[in-house]
Amino acid sequence: MGQTLTEKILDDHLVEGNLETGEEIGIEIDQVLTQDTTGTMVWLQFEAMGLDEVQTELAAQYCDHQTYQFDFKNTDDHRFLRSAAGTYGAHFSRPGNGICHNVHRENFAAPGKTLLGSDSHTPTPGGLGELAIGAGGIDITVAMGGAPYYIEMPEVVNVRLEGELPEWATAKDVILEMLRRLTVKGGVGKILEYTGPGAESLSAPERMTITNMGTELGATSSIFPTDEQTEDYLERVGRGDEYVELQPDDDAEYDDEIVVDLSDLEPLIAKPSMPDKVVPVSEVAGTDVDQVIVGSCTNGAFEDILPAAKMLEGREVNKTTEMIVAPGSKQASELLARQGWVAEMMAAGVNFSEATCGACIGIGHVPASDSVSLRTFNRNFEGRSGIEDDNVYLCSPEVAAAAALKGEIVDPRDLAEELGDLEDPGFELAEEYNASKADLISPDEAVDDELVKGPNIGDVPLKDPLEAELEGPALLKMEDNITTDHIIPATQDILMYRSNVPKLSEFTLSRVDDTFAQRALESDGGFLVAGENYGQGSSREHAALCPMYLGVEGVLAQSFARIHRANLFNFGLLPLTIDEETYDAIEQGDDIEIVEDVSEAVSSGAEEFTVRVNGEEEFTATLDASERERDILAAGGKLAWTKAQAEDGSGAAPADD
Repeated sequence: MGQTLTEKILDDHLVEGNLETGEEIGIEIDQVLTQDTTGTMVWLQFEAMGLDEVQTELAAQYCDHQTYQFDFKNTDDHRFLRSAAGTYGAHFSRPGNGICHNVHRENFAAPGKTLLGSDSHTPTPGGLGELAIGAGGIDITVAMGGAPYYIEMPEVVNVRLEGELPEWATAKDVILEMLRRLTVKGGVGKILEYTGPGAESLSAPERMTITNMGTELGATSSIFPTDEQTEDYLERVGRGDEYVELQPDDDAEYDDEIVVDLSDLEPLIAKPSMPDKVVPVSEVAGTDVDQVIVGSCTNGAFEDILPAAKMLEGREVNKTTEMIVAPGSKQASELLARQGWVAEMMAAGVNFSEATCGACIGIGHVPASDSVSLRTFNRNFEGRSGIEDDNVYLCSPEVAAAAALKGEIVDPRDLAEELGDLEDPGFELAEEYNASKADLISPDEAVDDELVKGPNIGDVPLKDPLEAELEGPALLKMEDNITTDHIIPATQDILMYRSNVPKLSEFTLSRVDDTFAQRALESDGGFLVAGENYGQGSSREHAALCPMYLGVEGVLAQSFARIHRANLFNFGLLPLTIDEETYDAIEQGDDIEIVEDVSEAVSSGAEEFTVRVNGEEEFTATLDASERERDILAAGGKLAWTKAQAEDGSGAAPADD
């Protein structure tokens, strides 16, 4: 039996386990990346484990979330991150150089490599045939120390693309169609492998738009085979020698297959406030639009912004609408500027943002009250834009530019005649990516050789080993699809405390209940209760770290998002799965007790636990965990467990004394 492309890469990097769906495997990691909201804790953990040098082929530290440096705390973080990169041997991308995913794909992503990143959209380079996975920060730390990354072998799903995109349909519409079919939970536990003649018709940047937003499906990763499109892109970025042809075997067997005929697609749009609320643009045409933003890590490349620029050439943005371009990298801005497109867009009334995550996480360009914002981003979770009760739609750059011209949502196909010779702005690759590399500092050019810590940078909090008795109140009961934005918001007033956990924890779950943090501190332990898909969204480990700091002992949920579930183990919080009956029976404030000797039950491999509510009713909850995950939980988290492993020679290597 032949292998899928995913299996070939995993097999090449396999150090433990078998490639059987659901079995835990350990894989060697070639590359790691982290960014400024997760990176501070990554390097503090690296220091705490006594490690002295990065062991992966390549590590890259990006500064892309807090680039506006509203406060000395942001700037101190960046200085610390630069010093950590110099001290331990990582590349450093300066603030303003671009979003990690865009800069990484331009400079480092390569076919056949494995990439682990502390950002949920790490799978972006799957469009270049790199198997890239998002994970919590402590997982990045351990991988940088040379230890394998462990994960349950996902299902591998063949997404067979047929036909070719018609005029005005884009790669963004491909992934929106996937979201319409599968929902935000449809990719959980899966790697989506795109094949077929339709895949061959897409350029590498188009493929990376699709792999970037595979995260919104809950997928572990998304990947395309490599071919002349991949080779062409690598040649253009000056890395043609890194091209490797990678294809699934003709007789490869997949766990499932989804067929998408590209020729049937039309311009699509995701309505507020979830990426899977997808409808044809024509269905919401006529809706007034106050703000349009083109860019982000999803649609912020030169090739993404160019069609919008062509549509605006010689025209003006509607007087009722504000339009912003938020490029994914400084390289994209520079290429557009060298060709005169920045001037054209500015003349049309467009404002340019620095190359940053910015508006995508509610930092800058926050929409007005009771307004509509069209964005080419990947997420439109409620409140993520920086204002509660927002109305954010997700769409392609072409749909966004059409709305900017008309001041309302409009199917761009309806503008074809008005736009004249333009008809369809189409997709055009940069002839060559000859932009400056001045903002990317290699380990050989390191500025610092020792850590520089500002006053806002604290220590890594640790949890005690798992106790025999776990009991406490149901501190908060939540619904389905609680995101990490709900748990720890990413606005600039909060992000500045990412390296100050005691202060950051004050904001925990404030978007659900602003009294939660204080109640949790006063309760001396307790549990969170949630519906399905708890912890979807960003990989931010602070969404587990801060509840742990506040004394939360565990989470009872109907299901967990993959990365957040791993982060709960990593910080010693017990993740128990409950059924709908149990969920309905528990009310906020109820007394919760895990009947068993929890420490003994976890260590002995018990899968079922008895949850006693108010000392009376009893329900069954399950713990789905590997032996390694149970050891981590029992130790009080991955940091304590890894240090113990290093001491006995079975884990990441400690520093030489």
